[in-house]
Amino acid sequence: MIKENFEPIIGLEIHVELKTKSKMFCGCNADWFGKVPNTLCCPVCLALPGTLPFPNRIAVEWCVMLGLALNCDIPVFSKFDRKNYFYPDLPKGYQISQYDKPFAINGSLETNTNQPINKLTNQQIRKKIRIRRVHMEEDTGKLLHATIDGAKCTLIDFNRSGMPLVEIVTEPDIRSSEEARIFLKKLHQIIRYIGISDADMEKGSMRLEPNISVRKFSRNKNQSPNKLKLPNYKVEVKNINSFNFAKKAIDFELDRHISILEKGEVPAQETRGWDEKKGITYTQRTKEEAHDYRYFPEPDIPPIRWTKPQISKLKAQICELPDKKIKRFIKDYKISEYDATILTDELETADYYENSIKYQVSSKKYKGITPKIIANWIINKKTDITKVTPEKLVNLISQKQQIVQMDDKELEAIIQKVLKANPKAVADFKSGKQQALMFLVGQVMREAKGKAEAEETKRFLSKMLN
Repeated sequence: MIKENFEPIIGLEIHVELKTKSKMFCGCNADWFGKVPNTLCCPVCLALPGTLPFPNRIAVEWCVMLGLALNCDIPVFSKFDRKNYFYPDLPKGYQISQYDKPFAINGSLETNTNQPINKLTNQQIRKKIRIRRVHMEEDTGKLLHATIDGAKCTLIDFNRSGMPLVEIVTEPDIRSSEEARIFLKKLHQIIRYIGISDADMEKGSMRLEPNISVRKFSRNKNQSPNKLKLPNYKVEVKNINSFNFAKKAIDFELDRHISILEKGEVPAQETRGWDEKKGITYTQRTKEEAHDYRYFPEPDIPPIRWTKPQISKLKAQICELPDKKIKRFIKDYKISEYDATILTDELETADYYENSIKYQVSSKKYKGITPKIIANWIINKKTDITKVTPEKLVNLISQKQQIVQMDDKELEAIIQKVLKANPKAVADFKSGKQQALMFLVGQVMREAKGKAEAEETKRFLSKMLN
């Protein structure tokens, strides 16, 4: 819980490795993960004298597509730049990136906040997070810490060097660790929907780097906190490979910053690492500013110019995104927002659901099976869509005949039983923890053995708890 008169100011930098067949500036195989170190390299990857980069067209187009999916403007003129810094995993002594002319700018992503409009409704407060830029760069090599002949040393694997990497930078619009977690999960979903990356955080193909500071203000002043100046420092945290770790790292930093500010001091502007085993952050290095990198235009790659028809063509390749799909499912299939959100969490599940409906409609012999019933089976019975085809699912529903819903008295009796068996969850809900409600919904659905509807259960639970 953030102390009164302190407000978190959080922005996010997210790096996403694209799943192209070849690397960003050469023809090397991009499937580097798990391969023998330094076997997927060429003179370009290793920056040998006389080599020249050649941009991967698919990677550039995918970067623009992600920008469009995030509601960005696409400038018709872009260029690559050299970002100069020395580090052992950077063979050239600079990174080919983008500075003042990125491929996508001024976007936004709207998310839920897990904060209900009021306790009696299922609707959540929504928030728009601004996207400053989406740009293209190359990845670095990977440092491997080892012990050889009893001596500790650091080795370098250049297989990852030159991989196409997209960076998404938000504005500092995020005000809590939970908002950050929700945003990251939504971004991860969109990236997987449009198919440009597996975004597997355990493999490092999606890396999360929050920039954190805390603003102190007086609530007695007749001034909105949002109109106040941003803090004169920020701390970047690296080595984060899950949404929950991002939340924990941010919470740790917020507490650390507040304790420093309460002493009348200012936290150091630095880059810190996240130690997931200890649950703490630690100092890595002083945080650089843009001028420290001595950016200048990449002389070996000509600027890139787009035409409006080219941008329109890329936009047309983007599939129906989750928010739009949720609205269509609610309208076309008469299911709840709760069910539609679960069914669209993964594109494969959404497609499976629609294919099941198409089969049910085309077969003309399963008239008693509605889209709502199919949704219940997929959600409540956790159908394994990799083993049960849509056709088999519809046949199974027909055979089992479990399409009769509970009446209100049966449902109320089960809810009373669940509430009695879970006093802690009840207490958590009444103290303001909305996640407790979803836990109780799950317990009721389990007890009802597939006969209760999730939205109806949630409505009854809310009514009885309040």
